[in-house]
Amino acid sequence: MDTKRQIKQAVAISRLYYLEGATQAQIAQKLHLSRPTISRALQYARDNNIVNIQVNDPLSNVDALQDQLRRKYQLDDAVVADVSAAGDPQEDLDLLGQAAANYLPTIIRDNDTVGISWGRTLAAVARHLQPSARKNVQIVYLKGTVANSTHNNFVVEVTKHFNTCYHTQAEILPLPVIFEQSEIKKMVIKDRFIHNILTTARQAQVALFTVGTTAPDATLFELGYLSAAEIRKLQHQSVGDIISQFVDRDGKIVDPALTARTMALPLDQLKEKRQAVLVAGGMAKLPAIRAALAGRYANVLVTDTNVALHLIDEN
Repeated sequence: MDTKRQIKQAVAISRLYYLEGATQAQIAQKLHLSRPTISRALQYARDNNIVNIQVNDPLSNVDALQDQLRRKYQLDDAVVADVSAAGDPQEDLDLLGQAAANYLPTIIRDNDTVGISWGRTLAAVARHLQPSARKNVQIVYLKGTVANSTHNNFVVEVTKHFNTCYHTQAEILPLPVIFEQSEIKKMVIKDRFIHNILTTARQAQVALFTVGTTAPDATLFELGYLSAAEIRKLQHQSVGDIISQFVDRDGKIVDPALTARTMALPLDQLKEKRQAVLVAGGMAKLPAIRAALAGRYANVLVTDTNVALHLIDEN
């Protein structure tokens, strides 16, 4: 059993060490005790909650990060998912999706049309959606939804969850996201059915989208729309894609001819949305996130702590 003398000694030594900044040697000399006795007393104080050591990292404060992002990038809002305790890419993505899913109910209103994208990030968001009480919400895709048979673009999963939670039937855009020729796209968009879907996407109050990288395993590269030569060119000129439209570091389209073949909402129309919500995390996406913010395509950013810290630290 601990004695009162032992406790008093630990308190006295802890005050000298932690509050007055005395060294263990100075404490030993002052109290006429050995250095090992001082060391054991400090350990005893920590083990028995006489002393609680806490490191406060102001950069890890999520609220502060969100405020700094809003001010620096002139955003209407920012949401930061704290991934510091995860460290696993899939867990980080899951936390990011949860943060975005929790945020959506705060901005979606009755009678809203919500334009969405597809991919791993949107699937992570969709998995965390909760049934909404909003009425007459319409979901529409912002870009073509057809993938080849060997790679998953997550449209089925995203559509299922959004339909269930918003009690609706999403309007998919049943076309490839990139056509072989721009003339084919021009012909297809004249179809009344396709024209109506594109009009709905253009008129959506909310846009929920992500960005892609130019890494070899980027989803858009894996779906087989682009030739090897086109991919190499994009990797050289672009930092990533926004709704399947490749941009440079300033958010400017790098290949207008490719964009003319792309079945997606034009990027400038994102600026007309009441909320244009960019959901993207992971350091691999940092260049594309920067580009989207530089182009002012998003007025809401949902990202993770690692990306947020880098965005804030940059000039």
